[in-house]
Parts: sequence; structure tokens; C-alpha cells
Amino acid sequence: MIVVTGATGNVGRPLTQALAEAGQQVTAVSRHTAAVPGGVRHVVADLAEPTSLTPALDGAKALFLLLSGDLHAPEARPADIVALAAASGVRRVVLLSSQGVATRPLGPTRIAMRALEDALRESGLDWAVLRPGGFASNAFAWAESVRTEGVVAAPFGDVGVPVIDPADIAEVAAACLLDDRHTGGVYELTGPEVITPRQQAEAVAAALGSPVRFHELTRDEAKSMMTRFVPAELADDTLDIISAPNPAELRISPDVERVIGRAPRPFSDWVARNIAVFR
Repeated sequence: MIVVTGATGNVGRPLTQALAEAGQQVTAVSRHTAAVPGGVRHVVADLAEPTSLTPALDGAKALFLLLSGDLHAPEARPADIVALAAASGVRRVVLLSSQGVATRPLGPTRIAMRALEDALRESGLDWAVLRPGGFASNAFAWAESVRTEGVVAAPFGDVGVPVIDPADIAEVAAACLLDDRHTGGVYELTGPEVITPRQQAEAVAAALGSPVRFHELTRDEAKSMMTRFVPAELADDTLDIISAPNPAELRISPDVERVIGRAPRPFSDWVARNIAVFR
């Protein structure tokens, strides 16, 4: 059995579906009751309380570990989840980490994530680490303003990074959970092209077939919006990257294609599949 945390999110949902379609027994974990694919077991647990995960790990051979925003806070102890997995008989953990662990190693949340990666390496378990850059699905934050005002509001409108489709992350995660060849792998996951927020707004407009205006936020405005959902440290680390990406953060990584045998999908593909939420 494979346990997927964050199973109702942008990565966890397609990962759960892919594993179920591959004939795997899957336990989907989320904080709240939710619909899951047929044949998938669902367990409600809060990773901030690692022992709540114990029932989900019973009989599990592998775990996909995705941390919610509050588990990036300085006082969080996500390494306890790795220890619990090992004690429960899990043999393999695939961790969704962050590109910033390598590209911005001194950011507060990156230091904590590096410590979690190190705990996983030292756990005695088989492991793989995924380090994605920016997510295409962050554009969901614009859905309401696009629907109601025809506006995308974001900071640093003309500064781009190669955002990745979460469905591509899910495919890489599935491969790492199922194939021993990926044991000990550290994969940097990016999209196929650098794209700015203004260009993303243009892609949304093209998919809608109607104009979308771009409004540039200040850094303070953006941080105020972000801290409704994530710790201030994570907001600052993220804003540091998207305001002035360094060469490593602009690099198009070959790792998606290395793992799943095809190039990552562009932002326009993600928009086309999700355009209903912007209408």
C-alpha cells in the first residue's frame, strides 16, 4: 500500500489517481473528509500531529510526503513524520521538497527543509527527493479576480521563472514511488520555459477568448495576501525568488524528462485543462 499525504491538493490528487490506475492500493490522507477515486482508502489526519497519521501507515510500504504551509513554520517538527514512518514499517519515502534548498540554502524555510531532507537520508529508508520550482497552479489565486473583474494581480510582472505543472510533479512522484531505479534520486523539477506573470495573464486571456488586464502588486501587497495562507518566513523566501531569480532558478531542468520520458508541459497546457475555474 502507498500512502499519499496532501491527497486532495494539486499534486496529491493526480498522484492518487495515477497510482490507483496503476493497480496500487492507495491510502489518501487529508485534513478533512474528501472524495477520492474508487477503490482508494481515505484517512483524515493532520500532519501537524504526526501520531494522527498512524492509522494511515498501518501496512504501508511507501509514503509520499507533502508538507502543508504550517509545517514550514520554525516550530514545526516534520522529521517526526519520517521517524513515525520508519517505526511503522514503511520502506520508501518520496519527499516533495523545494528547489530553494539548493538555490537559496540560507532562507529560513529552506534551512528547515534541508534538515528534513537530511533526516530522511539518515532514516535508513529508501528515499527520493523532488525539488520543484514555482507551480503553475499558483495561478488559481487569480481565479476570482479574473471571473469578477477580468484582472490578474501579481507582483514582479515582468520577472519570469519556469513554472511547473503539478500534474508533472505527480507523474515524477509516481515513478519514484514505484521504481527502485529512483532510490536516492534528487530531482529538480521545472517547466519547459521561463514565463512571467504578465505572460501567464496573457495565456489565461487566450484560453478564455476574452481580455484579461494585468495589475502589478507591490511586494508588501503580495506578502499581505500570501500570509493569509502560509507563514511569513515562507512568503518572504518565495518573494525573494520571484523578484530576482538567480541563474540556477532560471535554468530549465531536464529531470522531468529523465524520469518520465517526456518534456514537461507548458503553462498554456495547464491553463487549458483548468480554464473552467477562470470563467
